[in-house]
Amino acid sequence: MNPTTLLELLAEVQRGNLTPADASTRLANLPFEDIGHARIDHHRTLRTGLPEVIYAAGKTPAQTAEIFATMAAAGSNVLATRADTTTADAVLATTPTALYHPHARAITLRQSTPPATLGHIAILCAGTSDLPIAEEASVTAELFNTRVSRIYDVGVAGLHRLLAVRDQLLQADVVIVCAGMEGALPSVVGGLVAVPVIAVPTSVGYGASFAGAAALLGMLNSCSPNVTVVNIDNGFGAAYTAVLIARTASR
Repeated sequence: MNPTTLLELLAEVQRGNLTPADASTRLANLPFEDIGHARIDHHRTLRTGLPEVIYAAGKTPAQTAEIFATMAAAGSNVLATRADTTTADAVLATTPTALYHPHARAITLRQSTPPATLGHIAILCAGTSDLPIAEEASVTAELFNTRVSRIYDVGVAGLHRLLAVRDQLLQADVVIVCAGMEGALPSVVGGLVAVPVIAVPTSVGYGASFAGAAALLGMLNSCSPNVTVVNIDNGFGAAYTAVLIARTASR
């Protein structure tokens, strides 16, 4: 349930095309629906503007598929993150109109599209090894109806590659930067743009990178004051926040 579908439901009652009792039945699963192993928050879009998202890691494929199908039946767009191919197969078996994005390890279902995109996010990654996290962010932002510019493989080891795309950066309402190793790229980007930069440390690098901890600490100590940091490999969280920022900026 989102604000648009709720208003449409109330309009149907007002026009006499739907009885109050029928409308009440449709709303019976608000604010959440208990399916045994999960309580699905159908009310979240009304409260926050964005729907609940399924974190597939740790769930069985069958559990993820049931949650996905239940959310799809409510008419909303659906996103499952951190889904492997076995989970994707289970979801597609019950919801064949869904789409699996293997690079992003995400499953999406788009059932409604607002008339125009809201805001513009530039999503950067330092190297090709950071692509899974950058793609998780890109797929998330696109499903939430925000325009995305993908700018990949522009790490500081070849700074001319970043400077060559500076014009694209200046068009964005918010920038997401995914980087591993020493995590220097967000600080450089922060010095080039006048918008918020969300840094995503990735678990990419040799032994002393400590599975992304070195990049995380480097980003937390950024000298660029417009840089904020999410957790290691959290492309989804970066995109969710960036969408909210971009929507505000586009008003």
